[in-house]
Amino acid sequence: MEKLVITGGTALHGTIPISGAKNAALPLMCTCLLTEDKVTLENLPRLADITTLTDLLNHLGVTVTIEGGKGGMLAGRSLTFDGHTINDTVAPYDIVRKMRASILVLGPLVARMGEATVSLPGGCAIGNRPIDLHLKALEALGATIEMEQGYVRATAPGGLKGGRVRFPFVSVGATENILMAAALAKGTTTIENAAREPEIVDLAKCLNAMGARITGAGHETITVEGVEKLHGCTHAVMPDRIEAGSYAVAALMTRGDLLLEGAKAEDMQATLDTLTEAGGIVTVEDVGVRVKANGHVQGFNAVTQPFPGFATDMQAQFMALACVADGASVITEAIFENRFMHVSELTRLGANITVKGSTATVRGTKLLRGAPVMATDLRASMGLALAGLVASGETTVNRLYHLDRGYERLEEKLRSVGAKIERVAD
Repeated sequence: MEKLVITGGTALHGTIPISGAKNAALPLMCTCLLTEDKVTLENLPRLADITTLTDLLNHLGVTVTIEGGKGGMLAGRSLTFDGHTINDTVAPYDIVRKMRASILVLGPLVARMGEATVSLPGGCAIGNRPIDLHLKALEALGATIEMEQGYVRATAPGGLKGGRVRFPFVSVGATENILMAAALAKGTTTIENAAREPEIVDLAKCLNAMGARITGAGHETITVEGVEKLHGCTHAVMPDRIEAGSYAVAALMTRGDLLLEGAKAEDMQATLDTLTEAGGIVTVEDVGVRVKANGHVQGFNAVTQPFPGFATDMQAQFMALACVADGASVITEAIFENRFMHVSELTRLGANITVKGSTATVRGTKLLRGAPVMATDLRASMGLALAGLVASGETTVNRLYHLDRGYERLEEKLRSVGAKIERVAD
């Protein structure tokens, strides 16, 4: 086991290059299951989740070739996925349990192979995230769904057929799954109340480059005209808006000035708006987004919402920011019902947080004090690391396997802008 040891109190100054987005990369990797040709993805980050999905694709018969990424922080990786021969349509428990996004192989497999069997997924324990929407959407395209012994089996021996899919509430994963499945369905599919996240737009862009006919991505209604066959393509993964937002919070918390190289303001406007409300100075530049402090942090209000609202994946980081703000902040978690587990760990550092239902009231304190803390999920781990950057003394963050699922070279990037942070073995 490894842990992060952080000595707080240093203002961060400089440039941090933003990696490819994990939440975009995972569905993009699954597109290789839709074609016999090769799919090359550029700007793929080095993350545990990428490795896990690569292992799953290998198990299904996809061969993966890795190129690049041997240089410094700006050297992105290029992976080529060859799904010419799919020799297994079962995604086993031992792999799927490690990562919830493994369910994204379901739609592509049943669309191309006519069948797929996938273990019920695992991932961060941040609340109930059922896959019912995925299954009902596939049923709307003609798939037969069966559940047995912890596995989902979807079959469509005659192929999927276009249909109308209306989600009762917005789901990014379900939108991605049905978007891929519908690309090979016979006829036209209409997806209503679709997720509007930039990662959905990136996936549609890649699928269209493969020969799909998708319009409306980024809007509430997406139309997919199914095609008989898709071909390969080369596609660059979009920059990670959550990583960029996390480092933006670090700039403000530490009273620093950071240029987030490669970040796209249009993908993270709600995050930037909240930073501005909290007293940050945000400047959009040709090469990225700059965030710097303006003397002090002000209290703010935030409610998590689907895109283009304030992202639930930024909630823990902004809670850390609220811990050192002047006055009180109110943060409401409206997406997941169990995403305040980091509160008890932040209070170990001296934070003043009161939780009532889905709302946390955070009263800022002038001084956090370093202590051992334990990450409970991916974004909580980043929130704790951010708190450690401003806490007096030494903060130790345990359970780094959460952090390694979503942040590439975290300590290297932070050290490059002045942070005192080390990864050590227990």
